[in-house]
Amino acid sequence: MRLEYFEMIDRFLAVDAKARTIRTACRVPESSPIFEGHFPGFALMPGVLLIECMAQTCGWMTSAINRFSGLPALAGVKDAKLREPVFPGHSLEFDGKIIHDGSGYAMAECEGRRDGKVVCSAGLTYRIIAYPSDVFRQTMLQRARELAFPIEDFLGE
Repeated sequence: MRLEYFEMIDRFLAVDAKARTIRTACRVPESSPIFEGHFPGFALMPGVLLIECMAQTCGWMTSAINRFSGLPALAGVKDAKLREPVFPGHSLEFDGKIIHDGSGYAMAECEGRRDGKVVCSAGLTYRIIAYPSDVFRQTMLQRARELAFPIEDFLGE
């Protein structure tokens, strides 16, 4: 996880194209400039970044089921719950499921866990927007490969 670059996902643990489910792993870094202000002397993972972890988890699946043809831009967050504090060094897993995809929108549900205990959850809505260029698409595909995303399950590569 590189908080300063909004690279939240460290690796994909499970991706099921047919079930439209995904599980990711994210390890909160021991130190980050973000923790200098949140909070001085009591580093705490900002809730908005936990929501971003959930959004990226389901965003990758949304990209994949749309054959990496567009960017899933977060358009809404519903019923977000931040249940437990998350601190530097914590290892998290996020489980997401796409519950609707069509007409340029997608909806998902996601939960984040630490040691099996739910720390956050939310319903997410995405607007699928066109990639600005094929170079951008290739960058996304390269990042997916770096994180061992099973692209071939979606593109037939």
